[in-house]
Amino acid sequence: MAEILHEHVQPKVEFVKPTADALVRCEGLEKWYGSVHALTGVDFHAEPGEIVGLVGDNGAGKSTLIKILSGAEQQTSGRIFFAGKEVQLTSPKVAMHLGIETIYQYTAMVPQMSIARNMFIGREPLSGLRIGSLGIMDQKAMVAHATKSMTNIDLTRRSPNTTVEELSGGQRQAVAIARAMYFKSKLLILDEPTNHLSVKETNKVLDYVASLKEQGIGSIFISHNLHHIYPIADRIVAMARGAKIADVRKTDTSIDGLTEMIV
Repeated sequence: MAEILHEHVQPKVEFVKPTADALVRCEGLEKWYGSVHALTGVDFHAEPGEIVGLVGDNGAGKSTLIKILSGAEQQTSGRIFFAGKEVQLTSPKVAMHLGIETIYQYTAMVPQMSIARNMFIGREPLSGLRIGSLGIMDQKAMVAHATKSMTNIDLTRRSPNTTVEELSGGQRQAVAIARAMYFKSKLLILDEPTNHLSVKETNKVLDYVASLKEQGIGSIFISHNLHHIYPIADRIVAMARGAKIADVRKTDTSIDGLTEMIV
């Protein structure tokens, strides 16, 4: 028997529309992997300082959308605008240069390196004699900046020289968020940041994300757990089978209503 596909549970005309000042805006994103249609005409946006919860079951298209926004992959067709200008996100480096930082569930850090080194990995400050872009890493500057950033996220009980392998999962996420804050990211993408964390660590990470809003940093928070997304999100986008099926303000829905959309 053929699988019965769900219709859009929310009419497209009722989707929340982007403002003229939207931080990121995607129009009609399509993504094909051979014969697999991973994204189907997806429109997506996030406003400055807005927390957007992105939900959906496995295979919904969330990861594909995020990979495109982070520059890890490129769309087959469709357009992306950032801060009002059309952009080509051809690599993660290009995305980071624009101010888009991505934190994955298994944060890309080197466990044997210190917190300070991991905060600046790939973007190390240099001191002394330089030859082009080559020079000696400014270890003192990295430690000083890491110390200040750790204070901002209330991680003062750890030395910036502590190796990342000594940190808990929640603390590693905190360091990644501190890194994004230091480099003045405009949009932070968090891919399942609370997965496998304890209740206490989860609440701490949610607090960190909420604090980004106060600094005007937009966030896209991806999670399977609606109980993690709902308390902090301003708006929630649901996806299924590569398409956007709902785009609602939190005040216009509930956890039960969202559950019905994506189950």
